[in-house]
Amino acid sequence: MNQTPEYAIETNLLNKIYQRNNKKLAKHALVDFTIKIEPGQIYGLLGPNGAGKSTFINILANLVVKTSGTAKILGFDIEKEKRKARSAIGIVPQELNLDPFFKPVEVLETQAGLYGIPKKDRDSMGLLRILGLEDQAYSYSRTLSGGMRRRLLIAKALTHKPRVLVLDEPTAGVDIELRHQLWDFVRELNSKGTTILLTTHYLEEAQSLCDHIGIINKGRLVANAPTKDLLDSLDRKQISIKADVKQKDINIQIDGVSSVEKSQDGYIDITYQPSKTNFFDILQQLENQDISIIDIISKETDLEDIFLEFIRGNKK
Repeated sequence: MNQTPEYAIETNLLNKIYQRNNKKLAKHALVDFTIKIEPGQIYGLLGPNGAGKSTFINILANLVVKTSGTAKILGFDIEKEKRKARSAIGIVPQELNLDPFFKPVEVLETQAGLYGIPKKDRDSMGLLRILGLEDQAYSYSRTLSGGMRRRLLIAKALTHKPRVLVLDEPTAGVDIELRHQLWDFVRELNSKGTTILLTTHYLEEAQSLCDHIGIINKGRLVANAPTKDLLDSLDRKQISIKADVKQKDINIQIDGVSSVEKSQDGYIDITYQPSKTNFFDILQQLENQDISIIDIISKETDLEDIFLEFIRGNKK
């Protein structure tokens, strides 16, 4: 009886060093990279350009040979059980790498053949229909728009029905409507049991879609937690207060806050640490200075705040 693997993707002390002619210029793209992605997760892997995301994905795809460490997909070692590992994963690359003279249906049929899928078990037209490409099934790939090519790449990655899907910048360069359509499609795939690994530079995309976030910087995994826990980890909050200030030239003083700034639109922007300062204490201090509050806008922590904290090295 087949056991359900503990992890959809698992690496342990994974390293990749790109050697140059001069050893001093060797590039350490992944440094002891250890990650565990559970089945059924939508896992967002974030990081600046050159952080190591593409190297990690290319190792999973067997396009790059790791220097050391281990990597498994649904429990299959990518080197020792290469065929099973490849069958378990589908990868949508960032580049639109399609043969311009192939038609979408031919792209999917060829891909299915490479995975040894019998013709009776293929559903190329069904995939094209799901991704809104049925009308373009027999058009040359070179005639498709960028968004259509992006969807065709997703269909191509799904031809062998992988249980793990890697999406490398899937919405790069697509319009807002298509982006939301792809989000809905990702959620639907995930609801049916597909594990999703998503890399993206759109932080609102990761915050909306992913239940778990990892942040990679200079080849190292510097953050790895459920999205909500990550958002809760930043002890900083900003409020903007529209106030009726009796004395126009008053220098507003509030004890226990990080900063107080007057904005051009007449609001007072206050940044503070909720763990150290009580919100109602801030309001009381304003009242003590004869400042009447008209409106309050609270800015919640978002993933961009967290991302910048880790990349700049302000959080450990």
